[in-house]
Amino acid sequence: MTTLSERPDRERMHLVAHKERAIIAAVEKDQDSAEMRELASTAGVEVVGEMVQRRSQPSSVSYLGQGKAVELAALVKETQADVALIDDDLSPTQQRNLEAAAEVRVLDRTQLILDIFAQRAHTREGKLQVELAQLTYLLPRISAQYTKFERQQGGIGGRGPGETKLESDRSKIRKRISDLERELEEVKRHRGMAREGRRKTPFPHAALVGYTSAGKSTLLNALSGAEVHTDPQLFATLDPTTRRIQLPEGWGILLTDTVGFIQRLPHHLVAAFRATLEEVLEADLLIHVVDAAHPDREQQMEAVENVLEELGAAASPIVTVYNKSDLVSDQYELRQLVAEVPDSVYISALKGEGMEYLLREVESVIERLLVPMRVRLPYAESYLLSQCHESGKVTREEYANDSILVEGRFVRDMAQRLRPYQAE
Repeated sequence: MTTLSERPDRERMHLVAHKERAIIAAVEKDQDSAEMRELASTAGVEVVGEMVQRRSQPSSVSYLGQGKAVELAALVKETQADVALIDDDLSPTQQRNLEAAAEVRVLDRTQLILDIFAQRAHTREGKLQVELAQLTYLLPRISAQYTKFERQQGGIGGRGPGETKLESDRSKIRKRISDLERELEEVKRHRGMAREGRRKTPFPHAALVGYTSAGKSTLLNALSGAEVHTDPQLFATLDPTTRRIQLPEGWGILLTDTVGFIQRLPHHLVAAFRATLEEVLEADLLIHVVDAAHPDREQQMEAVENVLEELGAAASPIVTVYNKSDLVSDQYELRQLVAEVPDSVYISALKGEGMEYLLREVESVIERLLVPMRVRLPYAESYLLSQCHESGKVTREEYANDSILVEGRFVRDMAQRLRPYQAE
């Protein structure tokens, strides 16, 4: 066994390094800082203090007011904190001034989320998406620091190598962003080809969406027998996974797990992961997984709905799944909730409870999306008949001398393939 002293220097330094200590700071908001604490924990940071300033809006200069920034500096020294985490997005000016006042590294909410994404990205696509989001976030902050050089153009001290070097750095970042966007377009093209390949087997396609840690991956595992990685911490899944599952009536459905959402998910992060999130747009229906036992359940549902609207998927058919029902103390309230919300069920994915009700609800919604058709299939195309049974409801099947008459209701992609054989 390799001892610590025999490990490479970089790995040894990582192992012996102390856990970073953080102060969470925010200007007063409707919600508390529980989610920010969870984000910090997921990033591997120990929260050693919190502070909130009561004011109508953040300072445009340093986010916190001058007096509160001094308090932050004192709290940092008292707790020996390494970093201040701000439960908001900061402008480059706010971040720079707050760091100077608090005399400590300052990260805003977006930077913290990006750090978590960087830790969780394992595939090439995930790493490309994270790097793009990080550089897109970094560029205006680099630019702000260089403004003083831009004002010196043409004057004494403005014609030396300093400005050339700074412009070169910005140019390198822009070029890397351009390269990443091009690589992700290629990933998008390959994903589109894979999606078209799936369409050739015209099963209905459903996408799991929901707040991070709601239990989407656990549900995919429970339904398909897959072994997708699950984790109680935030953003365990960055890369989509698709599995085929069987519905009660015998026909199959493709089910895709997607990245979890969060309140105030940064817009450019949504943009960076758009290729992945296109699985949501292409789905025939969405399965919205909700943590039924979470105290902020309603706010989390609203956050998911906001992201779906931003993606252009808000009008998609949705089955609402109240997960973790075994942790809900008021079971009567949960049953009432399901009775009031259309196309909803409650389950425990971890315990495998309620799966049959969920599958029947999914089947019911899909049946409403089926397209009625009457077709005559030449015997040379008789292989389509089995697909008709797999991807729809066949209500009539008659064999003639030269063709097979088929009537039924089918998913949209199967209906599209059957159109050349449509009978009057």
